[in-house]
Amino acid sequence: MYFDELDLSDDILDALDAMRFEECTPIQEQTIPIILEGGDLIACAQTGTGKTAAYLLPVIDRIADDPDRGDKVQCLVMSPTRELAQQIDRQMEGFGFFLPVSAMAIYGGTDGSGFARQQRGLKMGADVVIATPGRLLDHIAMGYVDLSHVRYFILDEADRMLDMGFYDAIMQIANQLPKERQTLMFSATMPPKTRKLAKEILHNPTEISIAVSRPTEKIDQSAFICHEQQKTPLLRLLFEQVGTQRVIVFASSKLKVKELTHELRRKRFKAAEMHSDLDQSRRDEVMHDFRSGKIDMLIATDILARGIDVDDIALVVNYDVPREAEDYVHRIGRTARAGAGGVAVTMVSERDMQRFGGIERFLGYEVAKREIPKEYGKGPEYKPERSDCPNNGRSKRTRNGGKPRNRKPNAGESPQPKAENATQTESKNNSKKRRYYGGRRKPNRDKATDKND
Repeated sequence: MYFDELDLSDDILDALDAMRFEECTPIQEQTIPIILEGGDLIACAQTGTGKTAAYLLPVIDRIADDPDRGDKVQCLVMSPTRELAQQIDRQMEGFGFFLPVSAMAIYGGTDGSGFARQQRGLKMGADVVIATPGRLLDHIAMGYVDLSHVRYFILDEADRMLDMGFYDAIMQIANQLPKERQTLMFSATMPPKTRKLAKEILHNPTEISIAVSRPTEKIDQSAFICHEQQKTPLLRLLFEQVGTQRVIVFASSKLKVKELTHELRRKRFKAAEMHSDLDQSRRDEVMHDFRSGKIDMLIATDILARGIDVDDIALVVNYDVPREAEDYVHRIGRTARAGAGGVAVTMVSERDMQRFGGIERFLGYEVAKREIPKEYGKGPEYKPERSDCPNNGRSKRTRNGGKPRNRKPNAGESPQPKAENATQTESKNNSKKRRYYGGRRKPNRDKATDKND
């Protein structure tokens, strides 16, 4: 279907023509007519299918048709991250170029002038407010935010917002809105907690689900089956074979991102890290340097898997296998965009074989395996099938020389209590004294947990 077949105004169509948008994606074709009719909607479709245009086009078209709306917020779009909020704001600027509709992006990590600009936008009543939950609540707490005239409440990437722990924040914001409104929920997945939220804030919604598509055939997918210590040398080999320009490397944790970036910089690669520990100004600087070519490669957590609009990525590397098949699709979908080709390579270590096997089953085919040169050592045998061994095939560590505790006696064998000598008894009593103080267990302050992105 073409956009001019939809009931959109000439001003919207002119903007789309200037942006060279002609044909609707499946999610746009199915959702725009429903939104124009005014009904609530749940739409499930993966990132990169055109969800942003699917809700912005009909909403800003209807807002522009109301000359008596006044200086009040008409539409509230919730985004899980500042990067996605910025991307929505940029698309809003393009789609609304010929329309008298204003917009303001509200997110954290800005300086004092940025916060003041957000204040002015909220006080003056921007037509469309695009916000992250936490920062919007900060403004609401200051008493100058009026959401009583909001007619459209949109949640983009709802599943990710809930994964990030924003359920209470979303409900608190929803309670500030009029009961009579149109609520639209867009999500890449639809787990039970997302359906629970939909049941609480939507009214008789229409449900549309676009199946998670497989990666485009223009992506050349392959994998190294390797040991963990072989990953970095193979990554450098890959750069020699494919090139280093316009590269994104995904790692599983912020710590690994930092370590890998440091190692690559030592080898004179123009690499930069991207993760949630960076403040907003630094993130903007890194993305600007990457887009301008000052930086060749980004080493990132899954913060870049969704919501980053960069079209000309040549190579995507999964330094670690993603947790879910959908995450794999989102990651490698950063390349081969806008009709171009691209390369995606995954490093699969022993502990990730079963997970990668699950991804291959989801794809419906086996990903090609790259041969490891002899000088890099021999890799492990690829065994993607499920193992009967507990703990993903890894042996459990024990404290008694590898013998299992609480072993059941063999047939005809009587269990014998273990004798303790005086020294062992005294040591045990002293241990109890050290572990307890004043009748309460002392906390173990030496333990620390790693924070993954």
